[in-house]
Amino acid sequence: MNQTLEIRWHGRGGQGAKTAALLLADVAFKTGKYVQGFPEYGPERMGAPITAYNRISNNVIRVHSNIYTPDLVVVVDETLLDAVNVTAGLKENGSIIVNTDKDKEEILPKLKGYKGNVYTVDARKISVDALGKYFPNSPMLAAAVAVSKVMDKDTFINEMRASYQHKFAKKPEVIDGNMKALTMTFEALGL
Repeated sequence: MNQTLEIRWHGRGGQGAKTAALLLADVAFKTGKYVQGFPEYGPERMGAPITAYNRISNNVIRVHSNIYTPDLVVVVDETLLDAVNVTAGLKENGSIIVNTDKDKEEILPKLKGYKGNVYTVDARKISVDALGKYFPNSPMLAAAVAVSKVMDKDTFINEMRASYQHKFAKKPEVIDGNMKALTMTFEALGL
């Protein structure tokens, strides 16, 4: 990765899009990359649309602004396809990942003619199977890493285990479920 990878996350308050962006920045930093991970704040409330961003590079990042032409867009809540222009500024040679149980062909009409790479992940099914509850951020985080190839799978999995062990030190039962969700996402994408 010679250039800076720019990612824009779309979710709703409480779904973990901001947390996923911050976790990705943390893990990428631990692998020696220069990183930024930040949310865009407005009148956020539970369920309101939110946006978060990542910049990841092998070089020092000197830009400190929102991301207007992302390489990758991650849509944590498929209902946002009807409410927000998630493909705005998305590079034609970029990618979009949508959390949905639908096929790519079913969501293409909602992507405003976007011609780049489109991936779908059923983060609901993965998180319910792995964690017993709906937490889409771990599967979508794994999907972002798998699609962007910002780091190899094994490095990501190892760094996430360490991160989860720190974050959930008082709830170790959560670690295995989140790790399973990450692995299941890579398997579902086949990348």
